[in-house]
Order: sequence, then C-alpha cells, then structure tokens
Amino acid sequence: MIVLGIDPGLASTGWALVKKGEKPELIDYGCITTDKKESFAERLEEIFHEIKKIALKTKPQAMAIEDLFFAKNAKTAISVAQAMGVIKVAGQESKIPVFEYTPLNIKTTIAGYGRAEKRQVEEMVLKILDLKKRIKPNHAADAVAVCLTHLFTNSKLK
Repeated sequence: MIVLGIDPGLASTGWALVKKGEKPELIDYGCITTDKKESFAERLEEIFHEIKKIALKTKPQAMAIEDLFFAKNAKTAISVAQAMGVIKVAGQESKIPVFEYTPLNIKTTIAGYGRAEKRQVEEMVLKILDLKKRIKPNHAADAVAVCLTHLFTNSKLK
C-alpha cells in the first residue's frame, strides 16, 4: 500500500509518498509552489495538474489530506479550502480514495498528544521512519505526517 499525503495550501502544497511495510518507508516528497503573480484560478489549476501528475506516475492506493481545522485568517482559510477542493478532484479523477485528517488527529496519532508542537511531530516522523535529516520544506514534512496518520489509523491495510 502506498499513500499520497497532502498538506494543502495555495502558495505551497506539500506532498509525500509513504509505503506500508513492516516499517513505513518514505518513497518521495516535495512541494508544489505557485506564483503569486498568477491568477487565483491559474494557481488552483497548477495544483490540480501537479497532484494528478504525481498520482498517475506513482499510482498510490490512497490519498490522505490534512483537513482545514480552523484558521485565524478567513481569506487564507477560503483559499486553502479551494486548494483542498481541486486536490480532492484530482484524487477522484485518478480513482484514488481520499481521506481527511484534522491537525488534532495527526498530532495525536504521531506524537501522542493533540497539542503537540510542530517540532515534536517532526521529531516523531524522523524516529518512525528512521531518518537522519529533517524533511524540508515544512509542508512536505507535514504531508509525511498525514501519510503516517492514514497508515496508523488504518493499521489493517495491506
């Protein structure tokens, strides 16, 4: 089982691929960045096409997305929600089941504490995957945590 994890955003969407095994294995990760000079619609289109390209190339069996729990800035929340929409459509068109996890789910699953700091979650991801160096950028690291959350939440997956 390979999971495509997504940390959605308009300016920067993190993605990661993790393979289930005796021990989870990080296959690849990265970040889709969009240009502020482009129109909002063009940026959403770019995210859509990049996610589809990754999905078609790697053929994951599931897509796990970090859900928008709340945002201090309504404008940011709306743009992230729209990015989530095009990501879900990309998954749907690629025939990949889409699952959503709140930041609370992710922090609890990975760090054992729902109010864990971002740094604590990153440290646990490194330990779980037995990695020596940090995953950069942060959005990609968050996407890895989303993958792991899906695998641990659905431990009976093959």
